[in-house]
Amino acid sequence: MSVSPSAPPKITRRRATQLLGGAIATGLITPPLFGQQPATAPTYSRLLSDEDLAFLDEMERAGCLYFTEQADPASGQVLDRATNKTSTGELDTHFASSIAATGFGLTALCISDKRGYLPTDRVKKQVIATLDFHLNKMPNEHGFFYHFNDIKTGKPLINVEVSSIDTAILLCGVLTARAYFHDPKITDLATQLYNRVDFPWMLNGGKTFSMGWRPETGFIATRWDHYSELMMLYLLAIGSPTHPISPDSWNAFTRPPMTFGPYSYISGRDPLFIHQYSHAWFDFARQRDAYADYFANSITATRAHKAFCLGLKRGYTDDYWGVSASDWQHGYTAWGGPPLMGPVDGSVVPCAAAGSLPFLPRECVHVLRALRDNFGADAWGRYGFCDAFHPDLHWFDPDVLGIDLGIGVLMAENLRTAFVWDTFMQNPEPVAAMKACGFHSSRQINPPTQNTGPVSSPNQQPATPSTNRPPNM
Repeated sequence: MSVSPSAPPKITRRRATQLLGGAIATGLITPPLFGQQPATAPTYSRLLSDEDLAFLDEMERAGCLYFTEQADPASGQVLDRATNKTSTGELDTHFASSIAATGFGLTALCISDKRGYLPTDRVKKQVIATLDFHLNKMPNEHGFFYHFNDIKTGKPLINVEVSSIDTAILLCGVLTARAYFHDPKITDLATQLYNRVDFPWMLNGGKTFSMGWRPETGFIATRWDHYSELMMLYLLAIGSPTHPISPDSWNAFTRPPMTFGPYSYISGRDPLFIHQYSHAWFDFARQRDAYADYFANSITATRAHKAFCLGLKRGYTDDYWGVSASDWQHGYTAWGGPPLMGPVDGSVVPCAAAGSLPFLPRECVHVLRALRDNFGADAWGRYGFCDAFHPDLHWFDPDVLGIDLGIGVLMAENLRTAFVWDTFMQNPEPVAAMKACGFHSSRQINPPTQNTGPVSSPNQQPATPSTNRPPNM
């Protein structure tokens, strides 16, 4: 989902995942997995310290700054990437915007207004400019947008696809803004953008979505057919008031079982971000469908990922772990695990832990603060953490990526106040879609189970987050 810093975009997160990990073959729908019950509900008397909360606020403020400074004032489009070591905040010389970064940006603008990072008039002006440009001036196909575009003109870059999943990320930001501002103009523009999307068209005659469409060759053969970040796309489509798809499509993608040590959960051979993106907006806590409790599933996936990193013997510790699709010293790649995928060389990717903040609050805050304390002079810039770094190789990415900053900003706010969840779920369409897919309270059918995750260290009690979200902080 990101552009290389020196060339037109030729690889996306999903494509890199396919090349490195291989796509999961379509098979029968897997039955509900054992081990998906939520852990015993913890007592959140003091989940995070004042210092933890101050750090999260600093990280959010820095990340939100990116989505105001690195957005074109006229189009509202957000740059895919920009230099982090800057003192001016001027619009970067990179020219490629990302439709997904713009979706994260619309949500970050709501956070900026809520927290008073920016004046409301300025925030609303940018939101309206963004919605108006995408509705009336931005090239689209059946309401779906091209993945990467010229930040000023909106014209798609060469060889770029119309992206189903990245359009879904944009729409999540659009609906968040609609629900938050309650402004007639924002409501009208946002509703038109969502209602225009012809979701059945992207099915291309099947029950699962194509990953995209190109004007020269038509639909991409690869489909969103196994569990990943796809949940937002399917739920937005099922809930569409104008161009819905059948709820049967919710049962059409596979949910492959993954086992790593004591951890059993649903996952393909994909980076950690797939367990985060849909959860940034859709509130899956305390709910499940016929297959899983997906919030509990992401908790398990994060625990497994940390254990995977520490077991590699490549320099990872409680103070230094986390790898998800990102830049690395030689370009851009989808890497991580389990199982091992890509050239994991001991680099760390801060958004891996930042995107899982609601799932393992103490452990994720701990590692992020340690990364800032130990490497902040090199790894931290105007917009927060650089995208990735490897201190032993003396490599610190000069850039930040909009989508990686975005997932950290949204999940930090969700951990602190549940703001994005509560705001987005005010929209009737996501609520109706989840009901149509059979979501119901997990409390009624799932007895508590013992936490089988390893203790991080002999002197530290394990964090015990569950599908019972902590109170506002």
